[in-house]
Amino acid sequence: MSKIKQLLRNYSKHIAIPWRTDAAPAQRVIFCVYNEQHERALRARIDEFELETTRAGHSWFRFDLSDTFAEWLAGERYARKYFQAPELIDNLLPKYQDHLTKRFGEFIEVECPDADSVVAVSGVGSLFGLLKVRNVVDEFAPQVSGRLLVFFPGSFENNNYRLLDGYDGWNYLAVPITADKEI
Repeated sequence: MSKIKQLLRNYSKHIAIPWRTDAAPAQRVIFCVYNEQHERALRARIDEFELETTRAGHSWFRFDLSDTFAEWLAGERYARKYFQAPELIDNLLPKYQDHLTKRFGEFIEVECPDADSVVAVSGVGSLFGLLKVRNVVDEFAPQVSGRLLVFFPGSFENNNYRLLDGYDGWNYLAVPITADKEI
């Protein structure tokens, strides 16, 4: 069985468990952790995660981060100068984080997910080298009254998440779902 199929199976088991209504925002976050080499395979099967979510009686909403940096930077007044001197972009990254938080808030406002919904975030790998996933999740989680599902290309070992298996990992309170460990 493929790793993505096993991840889907484990997610299906988890999402079918009744939800606590008194969970804090950080406790309502789910990380589907998979090897970054399986990104295309996961994206090809992301509709199956939606299907399993709706089978469990929850509504599904998806927010994709993949193109957000390019769209945001292209809209910046001095975008051309930043392309000529990319080292200056580091100074702008807090504005990018604010942009993401605002866009996610607008998405939530338009889609109106309720406490029985899953809001899935894909394209998280596009944040590598720009923002910390932890900071983005900390901004997104309180805006979701149901569950925030993060498709996370990287690894999870000893309660430590590592995006794209980068050196800088962190410990987070989210529920990890992997292909390797049964729920």
